[in-house]
Amino acid sequence: MNPRQRLPASLTPLDVACAALLRGVRPLAPGRHTPSRSNADDGLTLKAWPSYDMAASDGWALRASDLVGASSYTPVPLMKTPLWVEAGDPVPDGCDCIVDEDAVDLTLPIAQALGEAIPGQGIRRKGGAIVDPCRIIDAWRLPHSLPRLRVVNVPGGDITAKFIESSGIAAAVIEAAGRDKNSIARMLDGSDCDLLLIVGGSGVGRTDAAVMALAECGEVIAHGLALQPGRTGAIGRIGATPVIVLPGAPDQALAVWWTLVRPVLDRLTDLARGTVTRKLARKIASSVGIAEIVLLDERDGAFLPMSVGDLPFTTLAQARAWLVVPGSSEGYAAGTPVDAYLLRE
Repeated sequence: MNPRQRLPASLTPLDVACAALLRGVRPLAPGRHTPSRSNADDGLTLKAWPSYDMAASDGWALRASDLVGASSYTPVPLMKTPLWVEAGDPVPDGCDCIVDEDAVDLTLPIAQALGEAIPGQGIRRKGGAIVDPCRIIDAWRLPHSLPRLRVVNVPGGDITAKFIESSGIAAAVIEAAGRDKNSIARMLDGSDCDLLLIVGGSGVGRTDAAVMALAECGEVIAHGLALQPGRTGAIGRIGATPVIVLPGAPDQALAVWWTLVRPVLDRLTDLARGTVTRKLARKIASSVGIAEIVLLDERDGAFLPMSVGDLPFTTLAQARAWLVVPGSSEGYAAGTPVDAYLLRE
């Protein structure tokens, strides 16, 4: 189950965001391409992720037992002011849940809880995803030559940045000094690249640092995507250079990578990814209004859905292919032919 997460006020349909991002993007001259590295670092050490109990979203760190009976009608006083954490931060000692910003009232001398929570809400448990890192790295790989990429990592997005770097892209990952707007803005130079990626800082918290930095240096086209996972992603431009802000969480970032980063790279290199058509062995049920990523296995010449709207690493390591159910669809019936992208091309 996905952690409860505060989302942008409005979500841009995935096809609208992709079209806006690709507007004005043209194929590069052949001399601008760089071969992708064949000796990518497959030695990424990731026996278990995360390596500590991690906040999955921005919010207040609390103990669920202290919130019993709390509501907007019957606020529950808190013995001490709760701690604010950002996505990717360790969960403070003594806390077992993360609640949204508006679930706590700080206007009075004593902080009050305005809603209940359950243990584990908003938290990624230590060791919750045991994976074969090489199989996960494959999901990020680019099979063709590359444009010039610049990747800016915001603290908290380290695992995602490591996956991107290990996948063989021809760009060094540049570390932002901090998670504040000014530290990130200093790294946002679009003049020496064909595509600028920012990893982390896209969540809806007290400060959407990466998105604010992008707004200061260029233009934010959309913040909040009708995509599951990956809803807090953002897109924009600095000058003529397209910019994509990937959520720091690897599962959400991978969804944005597949649906937005890859189409831009395909346009720049004038290459198109091929799909494989198979019938569905089982129906896919999807929510209207949200494009959802589906992981697929292949059984007896048909695609078998493994997960919908979620990218658990354990499932991803076993999946054969993926597809996107568009937001206009409720899904597909069993036996329907679907087009999917192979994970290992």
